[in-house]
Amino acid sequence: MSTKSKLHPRNKHNVNYDFSRLCLAYPALSPFIITNKMGQPSINFADATAVKTLNSAILQADYAIDYWDIPTGFLCPPIPGRVDYIHYIADLLTMTNRGKKPAKKHITGLDIGTGASCIYPILGQREYQWNFIASDIDPQSIKSSQLIINNNKNLKSSINLRLQDNKKHTLTNVIAPNEFIDFTMCNPPFHESLAKASQGSARKRNNLGTNKASDSSLNFGGQKAELWCEGGEQQFIKNMIKESQILAHQVLWFTSLVSNKDNIKPLKKALTQAGVQDVKVIDMAQGQKVSRFIAWTFLTAQQQTLWCKTRF
Repeated sequence: MSTKSKLHPRNKHNVNYDFSRLCLAYPALSPFIITNKMGQPSINFADATAVKTLNSAILQADYAIDYWDIPTGFLCPPIPGRVDYIHYIADLLTMTNRGKKPAKKHITGLDIGTGASCIYPILGQREYQWNFIASDIDPQSIKSSQLIINNNKNLKSSINLRLQDNKKHTLTNVIAPNEFIDFTMCNPPFHESLAKASQGSARKRNNLGTNKASDSSLNFGGQKAELWCEGGEQQFIKNMIKESQILAHQVLWFTSLVSNKDNIKPLKKALTQAGVQDVKVIDMAQGQKVSRFIAWTFLTAQQQTLWCKTRF
């Protein structure tokens, strides 16, 4: 996999944050501005409130989101990396459509595990005017996401929230019979246990310069379902692959982030066994960090062309 040093070319966040512009758009950010070791304006990324306020400022300044908030302790997503996933999915759809950008208003995506932030549907709607189904197993996450949607008129008609009432499923009971989805996306829980998640959180605190064992207010937070599941991300995605077979002809592209590159090989094997027609591993990068998502489809090239003709 090639290593990239920058975000996607269309990503608004390819340069450093302009804190003056962000504070002008969202004055509540101003009290959190500090001077870092390089003598430049920044925030304390170990301060959960500061990070959440920065997100609100970015969403206001760059995406015309008037209201955004999440309950204490829930995952606070880094926007530059999240919107990269959106841009690369847009490229995947364009490639499938033989290089022609699909009609924006006709695209429908499914965000599996949208969380309390509803961040992927927000970014996808504001960048590309796509429609979204957003699912989650946590009623509090659904409630928080609905509050965000209700307080932003540009989101109300584009995002449909659905509670997944069976924690063993990801796709089943979310996609309705005879409902067609152009892509799914997912940021699966990474860790395989609470203990591993706690260790990861401790490392994050250490990297941010705060070693307080009692400090549970992490910069990105996270609830149980957001951070860990039995078997970790590999098992989570394998379960998704198994369910995707049932919905093979209702979805053009199934996709999921894969944090651990070592999981790619066993996931490709599982996809081959599932009988998919095509698999793609798409690399992304945020600075020195390389991330990726895996995409698969059960549709033949001819069926993909027909899909594009009838929907795009």
